[in-house]
Amino acid sequence: MNQQLLAKTFVELADTLVADFDLIDFLRLLTDRCVGMLDASAAGVLLADRDGKLRVMAASDEQVRLLELFQLQNDEGPCLEAFRAGTQVIVPDLTREVDRWPRFVTAAHRSGFGAVQALPMRLRDETVGALNLFHAAPGPFDPVGTLVAQALADVATISLLQQRSTHRSTVLNEQLQTALNSRVLIEQAKGKLAERQNIDMERAFTTLRGYARAHNRRLSDVARAFIDDSEPLPGLVT
Repeated sequence: MNQQLLAKTFVELADTLVADFDLIDFLRLLTDRCVGMLDASAAGVLLADRDGKLRVMAASDEQVRLLELFQLQNDEGPCLEAFRAGTQVIVPDLTREVDRWPRFVTAAHRSGFGAVQALPMRLRDETVGALNLFHAAPGPFDPVGTLVAQALADVATISLLQQRSTHRSTVLNEQLQTALNSRVLIEQAKGKLAERQNIDMERAFTTLRGYARAHNRRLSDVARAFIDDSEPLPGLVT
């Protein structure tokens, strides 16, 4: 494990008290670093909206995003259980859980995953979501890796919750709703860019995100401008 990158990640996940804080980009950083440092094949984050319903807020690739959506649509899977119980759900071999989650296990295998770790994003008695790590091959998980993953989830949770320290009942909910709206814009922009460039959805997201970072702009603002054609975005489309 890259200790320097791990330390940098903890700092980045703790640094949310900035005016241009972007929740979508923040959560995507969390999933990308889990994949990059913890040998996970893919990762996703589910967060509860203002009504307590889980939403897919970030995923390291399009395939796992669709699998997370499948869990929510079928109300079945380890990520939902981790959120509802507020405890880790560790599944080294999904084939042994067919009776528990028949539809999810089938979908996970179809997506190329054989094991999963679902970790609650929780502080004390408040659970705001779940961080989910998917592995291609079944087998035991590295205990140290699990501890690190939970620590990353915990830091991200604290960072999210501190956003509403002043107005506890409204700030995070408003931020999550804004992020949900941004997610819709980003998905629309991904589809438009993928079609125009003849690339896949993951490449389209990476392109949009890279453009936003290179121009020091919010990802959602770039997505909105691209969808509406409200301003030139030189270099985004070739």
